[in-house]
Amino acid sequence: MNTAARYRWIGRLLLTGAVGVLVPYTLLSIKFNYPDILRQDAGEVLAQFRLGGSALVFTWFAFAWLGIPLLVAYMMIGEVLKGKFVWERVITTMGVISGIVQIVALLRWTFVVPVLAERYTHADEAMKKTIVMIFDIVNQAGGVVLGEHVGQLLTIVWVVGGANALCQQQLITPWLKYFAYAAGAVYLMAQGELLATVVPRFVIWAEAGFMGSTLWLLWMMAVGVSFLRHRTKVMLGDRREKPINSRLQKTNS
Repeated sequence: MNTAARYRWIGRLLLTGAVGVLVPYTLLSIKFNYPDILRQDAGEVLAQFRLGGSALVFTWFAFAWLGIPLLVAYMMIGEVLKGKFVWERVITTMGVISGIVQIVALLRWTFVVPVLAERYTHADEAMKKTIVMIFDIVNQAGGVVLGEHVGQLLTIVWVVGGANALCQQQLITPWLKYFAYAAGAVYLMAQGELLATVVPRFVIWAEAGFMGSTLWLLWMMAVGVSFLRHRTKVMLGDRREKPINSRLQKTNS
């Protein structure tokens, strides 16, 4: 694959993946009060989830899987940076792992929570307490630890490290690099909300998670556009070189 084609694919994958995450994320915010509902009482969450029906289940399924193009883009960007950035392999690996663990964490809403929500509706009080306990454990382990802590931290590492590497190679502008730093800083503040689940009265910024994830998606889109622009520049450069090479060949002959 030549450079122009690789840039084109990276740009398209970043844009497709970012939009693929943003659309179901927006739908969940509207229909399920996500992500605020995650910190509500487990019984209320299960009741609201059941009311959402199959449409809500498929929205969560889409939220989990539609970000796959981003992982492919991460690997292709790693190929572009290969041999040019000392931490390229580490950064790429962290980016891919971040996506995988978040997919696994999100799939609990498709294959685990629907079962708990259905049984909670028809359970007696004793069984409801048991189901709530199971939900809390699944949500803490799969959501807080795996998806929000590990997944988001690795995403921050990829965004900050990737922005630095891409700027060094002049594939993004300096302002996009600093935008990534700002997005990573805001996203990092969301970790306080996770600590607050186990450390009472831990100071949190409630909007950090929403703002951090939104800034991350916007940055991904901007990087996608940047790669598409560089692809155009590469193609124009190739077209200019061909006539020059042809004239040189004629001169030499």
